[in-house]
Amino acid sequence: MKSLKELWYGVSIELGTLCHVSTIRDFKTVSDRSEHEGMSFLTISLPDFGKSFEKSLADGKVGHDAFPGFSRWRGLPRFLGGFLDRVFDRDTGCLLDFPCEDSIYAVRQLTLMFGKISLPCSKAREESALRKYVECEKEVRQSDRNLPAELLQEFGKMALRLFGDVFADVDLAVYEGALTPKHGPGSTADGLTGNRKFDQREWTERLERVFPYGDNAMPSWRFNYLLDSTQFLEPGDERPVKVILVPKTLKTPRIIAIEPTCMQYMQQAVMERLVQNLERDPLVRGMIGFTDQGPNQVLAREGSMTGRLATIDLSEASDRVSNQHVRQMLKHFPHLLEAVDATRSRKADVPGYGVIRLAKFASMGSALCFPFEAMVFLTIICMAIEREHRHRLTRKEIISLSGRVRVYGDDLIIPTDSMYSVTQLLEAFGLKVNLSKSFGTGKFRESCGKEFYNGRDVSIVRVRNGLPATRRDVDKVIAAVSLRNRFYEAGLWSTARLLDAELGPLLGGRYSYTTADSPVLGKTSFLGYDVERTSPDTHQPQVKGWIVSSRLRRSNVSGEGALLKCFLKRGDEPFADRDHLSRFGRPESVRIKLRWARSV
Repeated sequence: MKSLKELWYGVSIELGTLCHVSTIRDFKTVSDRSEHEGMSFLTISLPDFGKSFEKSLADGKVGHDAFPGFSRWRGLPRFLGGFLDRVFDRDTGCLLDFPCEDSIYAVRQLTLMFGKISLPCSKAREESALRKYVECEKEVRQSDRNLPAELLQEFGKMALRLFGDVFADVDLAVYEGALTPKHGPGSTADGLTGNRKFDQREWTERLERVFPYGDNAMPSWRFNYLLDSTQFLEPGDERPVKVILVPKTLKTPRIIAIEPTCMQYMQQAVMERLVQNLERDPLVRGMIGFTDQGPNQVLAREGSMTGRLATIDLSEASDRVSNQHVRQMLKHFPHLLEAVDATRSRKADVPGYGVIRLAKFASMGSALCFPFEAMVFLTIICMAIEREHRHRLTRKEIISLSGRVRVYGDDLIIPTDSMYSVTQLLEAFGLKVNLSKSFGTGKFRESCGKEFYNGRDVSIVRVRNGLPATRRDVDKVIAAVSLRNRFYEAGLWSTARLLDAELGPLLGGRYSYTTADSPVLGKTSFLGYDVERTSPDTHQPQVKGWIVSSRLRRSNVSGEGALLKCFLKRGDEPFADRDHLSRFGRPESVRIKLRWARSV
C-alpha cells in the first residue's frame, strides 16, 4: 500500500460491503481531487465534510450551507451518496426515522480518519496561528474590562463553595512547606534537559518568597554554597515562556508555551497536591477529572441515548482563561494565591511578535493550566445552573449534579436543558464555545475521544502518521502496526489484511500474531497468538520478532543534583534504571531489533 489514498480505497470497499453500497465513484472523486488539491483534500476537505455530517445529525436535517465544496444531487451531496441515502431523505434532507447506524459510522470513518495526521502545516497557516494567539491575548484583556464586577464576585463565591475545602488544604500545605516539586521529561525555555534540570541555577525572586531555593532546589541547607552560583531574577528580568508550534492537524498547528525550568518545577508541586485533593473531595470529585476520561465517555453515551445530556467543546480553551478568573477563585487563600502567582509566567516570547505580557492565566505547557481551566469551567457551569434554579444551590443539590455535570479539560458534559444558559455564561467570561463540536440536539454526542450515536459507539480509527516505505522509517513502522491492530479491533478486518500484506514483507516475514501486552511488533487477533518456542528461563511462549529499542540521551548530573533527585523520588521502590544518573529524559533515537520475546 503505497499511499494514504489506497488505504482510503481499502476502507471504502470494506464499509461499502458492510452497508451494501458501491463506493467506486466515491473513490474516483477522492482520486481526482487528491491529484488537484494534494494532501489537503484528505486532511482538510474530507474532515470538513465529516463535521458538516455531524452537524446535520445534530440538527436532524441537511442545511443549505452544509457540505461546502461538494456538489449535490437534489438535497444531498453526490459524494458518499450511497451512505447518505441510508441516513437522510434525499428529497427533503431530513434525518430518517431509523437511520442506518453502520452508514453513520462509515461516513465518519471515511471523512475523518486523516483529519489529525501528524504533518507540518504550511508557513502561512503557522503564521495565522501565531497571529490568532496574539489576537486572543487582546480579546482576553478586553473581556476582563467588560466583565461586570458583580458577575466576577458571583464567580468567586461559587468557586469558594465548590473548592473551598480543596483550596484550604493546599493553602496550608504551601504555608507549611509541605509540597514536593518534580521535573518532567519535556523541554524547558532555558534549554535544560534530562538530569541537567537537577542542577538548575536560575530562580526568580517571586518564587523565592514562597518556595525558597534552598528548601526546594538543593538537597539540604548544608549545600548552601550553591547559592553563590545561582541567579535570582527580578520580575522584570524573568525568562518568558517560549511559544512553539507542534503538529495538530494540517489545517492548524497546536500552540504550546514552554515554561522555564524553575517555573515548571514548582508548578508540578502545586498541581500534584491540587489534583489529588480535587479527585478525592466528596463535593466535586464526581464532576471533575484529570486522570480518567471514562466517566465523560459514559455520560456522552448516555446523552446520545436519552438526549438529557449535552456535550460542549471549547475553542482555545486554555488561552482564554484569564488570570483575573484564577485570582478571584483564590482570593480567600493568600498562601495558595501567592504560590500560584509565583509559578505563573507573566511574559511569552512569540515568534514574529517578540515578548508580550500575558493576561491569560497560562497556555498549554504549564502544569497548572489543565486543573485551573477545569475548575473555572465547572464554576461557570454551576453558576448557570444556579441561575436557572433561581435559588442558592445547597451542598446536597451540588452533589446531586454528579452524573449530569462532568468536566475533563475542555470537554464538558451538562444537562441539555441548561445548554443555552451555560453557553451564554461561558461566553460572558470571554470563553469561546466550539458550536461545530458541541451537541445538545439529536442523538450524536462526543467527549474525550469517544463518539456515540443513539448509544452505539461510532468512534473511528484515526491515521496519525504516514505509511512506511522501508523498515528504516521506524516511527512510521511502529505507527502502521498500531494502525493495523486498531483497524482489526474496530472490526475492519479486510483493511487489516491489506496492511498485513504490506507490513509482512517490510518486516522480513517476522510478523507474528501476538497479544497487546507483547513487546513484539505483531498483529493482534481474537483467535489467539503464535508460539515458536518457550523461553528457556521463564517458560513463556515466545516468537522471534521486532522489538522497539530506545536510547536515552546521555545526561550526567552532579553529586548534589543526584542527591536531590534521590530525595525528590516518589514511592518506596528503588530506581529501576541503574543508568538514570547518566541517561535521563526523552529518547534521542528509536530503533527496532530482531529478538526472541514473549508473544503474550
